[in-house]
Amino acid sequence: MADDSSVPPQGGHPQGAGAPPILQVAVPRPLQEALDYRPPPGAWPAEPVGCRVEVPLGRSRAVGIVVAVRHSSDLPASRLRAASAWVDEQPLLDTELLETLTWAARYYRYPLGTALATALPGPLRQGRPARRAVAWWRLDARLHEDDRAVRRAPRQAELRRRLLASGGAAPYALLVAEQPAWQRAGRLLEQAGLLHREYHPAQAEGSADRTPRPGPELDADQQQALECMLAADGYAAFLLEGVTGSGKTEVYLQTAARALAAGRQVLILVPEIGLAPQFLERLRERLSGSVVVLHSGLSGTDRAEAWLAARDGDAAVILGTRSAIFTPLPRPGLIVVDEEHDPSLAQQDGFRYSARDLAVLRARTLDVPVVLGSATPSLESLHNARGARYTHLRLPHRAGLARAPSVQLVDIRSRRLVGGISAPLQEAVRRHLDAGSQVLLFLNRRGYAPVLICHACGWVAGCHRCDARLTYHRSRAQLRCHHCGHTARVPAACPECGEADLRPLGPGTERLEEALAELFPGVGQLRIDRDTTRRRGALEAQLAAAHRGDAQLLIGTQMLAKGHHLPAVTLVAVIDVDQGLFGADFRATERLAQLVVQVAGRAGRGEQPGEVLLQTRHPEHPMLRTLLERGYPAFAEAHLAERQAAGLPPYAALALLRAESVHADAPYLFLESAAQYGRSRLGKGGGVELLGPVPAPMERREGRHRAQLMVRAERRIDLQRFLVAWSGGLGSLEGARQVRWSLDVDPVEMV
Repeated sequence: MADDSSVPPQGGHPQGAGAPPILQVAVPRPLQEALDYRPPPGAWPAEPVGCRVEVPLGRSRAVGIVVAVRHSSDLPASRLRAASAWVDEQPLLDTELLETLTWAARYYRYPLGTALATALPGPLRQGRPARRAVAWWRLDARLHEDDRAVRRAPRQAELRRRLLASGGAAPYALLVAEQPAWQRAGRLLEQAGLLHREYHPAQAEGSADRTPRPGPELDADQQQALECMLAADGYAAFLLEGVTGSGKTEVYLQTAARALAAGRQVLILVPEIGLAPQFLERLRERLSGSVVVLHSGLSGTDRAEAWLAARDGDAAVILGTRSAIFTPLPRPGLIVVDEEHDPSLAQQDGFRYSARDLAVLRARTLDVPVVLGSATPSLESLHNARGARYTHLRLPHRAGLARAPSVQLVDIRSRRLVGGISAPLQEAVRRHLDAGSQVLLFLNRRGYAPVLICHACGWVAGCHRCDARLTYHRSRAQLRCHHCGHTARVPAACPECGEADLRPLGPGTERLEEALAELFPGVGQLRIDRDTTRRRGALEAQLAAAHRGDAQLLIGTQMLAKGHHLPAVTLVAVIDVDQGLFGADFRATERLAQLVVQVAGRAGRGEQPGEVLLQTRHPEHPMLRTLLERGYPAFAEAHLAERQAAGLPPYAALALLRAESVHADAPYLFLESAAQYGRSRLGKGGGVELLGPVPAPMERREGRHRAQLMVRAERRIDLQRFLVAWSGGLGSLEGARQVRWSLDVDPVEMV
């Protein structure tokens, strides 16, 4: 929309003859380019680029970000509107972060203004002042003097005692970090008028009164990895591959301590909110300086406070999930991505980006080291290590006295199962319980049963909005679709034949819990899945209970499998390892191997030896045999060879154009038009091919029909050149207005 010459005003409105400069403003709308505006009246910020500005947009107003200042516009002066007002006096986004987001928006083919808005906490996105304030809880005078209102509420009574010990008030974030269950207790007290929320000016958290606890002595492999990282001068990318329990976190901590000692900041990314409390506790024990947390479980105000503390340089350590990759780092020293293989590090709707890949990009731009850690590295990262783009460091042994668990397959063909549990597994569970240990049973399927079937005619309860079966949830006496959320009552009789013989098939976590109660009466249980952790703070509370040993039997889905240190667990059982053996996604086998290894890694992390049992109906499956006999590295080598032969990532680059509509034909009409348009843009020797359109693996979801078109290239640069030429015209193609469509570059899920 404008020429390339920029005018960076250095304080105040530019003086001199001629028309005033033009602001290029990225607004949070699906627009491919920034919009031109005349500057608002009044004084300019000293550095306008990166500042928020309020602008008129159609009949409404929006808060955008200035991305450039130009001499002129392609639009005539009569059509240029004036911005309404400056929101910031100094840039909210510094040059590096603005350039990173601009690159990401271009690479992932996403509107710049929406990408910039995604990077900001909600209050800042809405135009609130970038002033820091810390939320405090203060006891009401009535509760200060009299505890009768909380005598029957243990958590509320605990919170009252804690606040009284601090003089009646304390920072909200500090309280919730100490005890997540206080979050709900505090909200109830607030609703009753017995607790008040206040906002105090933020101050940098000092560390002079806190002496970091020294860490354990490193073994030879850890020491070698640490020395290699500390020797890095500027940017270097390290792939730290360590078996579960090998002490990767200890290497992170000692590397981070060196960066903090040099006055630098450290950014640590984890894939799941559930890993944050455990990690946070270790960071505060071991590192000096202020530690802040950034994830979607926080309120917008708390996220904004943490984000601004990092921007101001007051936060020494930033711990967060994928969106924390967009945290400003004025004093960068180190970036760490834990469990780098985890698909949760990729945003899979809206602005579809990979936090792991952007971490490497930011480290290169900021000229600091980046560490990607995992017991089961992604094939992409292993490929980068093979190509010497990453330095591959290995921790092949568990730290301390812990030893790798024994792993066995349990062939459940022709065996009687009780709630999914075979006789050999029952015997093993009893043996470990009798020894006083904890047992973890993993089943990545919540609910009571995945299928409700009529024994008379074979009718299966299915979702009317998705190509999926309804899951039977016995505790709520309902059928539920885990894809669209549709719920239905359990019918009294089969709707097809009228018979009342409806039977649940297959185990879910509810059924597993019921079976264990029958098999091992009186033994404490703890079930951790999405159904039991819906309330805010529930996941943290349940994990704390598991760590305390409140229950000997732990039942969980994948949220319990990742990175948790449970030293009392000596037996881990995967109830149904076959779930991922034959998935439609080409990454299904890799994901299953990673999950099996990660789950198995929860066993034997203390002094007692660990045991892992994998129940399967396919004990001869090559992946299972390779994992058992030769380990994950051998599996990865074999699978990389398969990917290379098939021309799939990491030996090719992919993009996926998805379309969906309530009308069955509409996605195909649009995608066929997109394919024809794309082939006309290929030219000769482009190295790009278009495959499809084809139905999505789940063709109907949430009442909408879905299809997709794959774009494949041998080289990423060829794919990007094609996408630049192709993607801008998709919105004007025939049928584009009749579908919802999205473009996913480097997709991590094909479903």
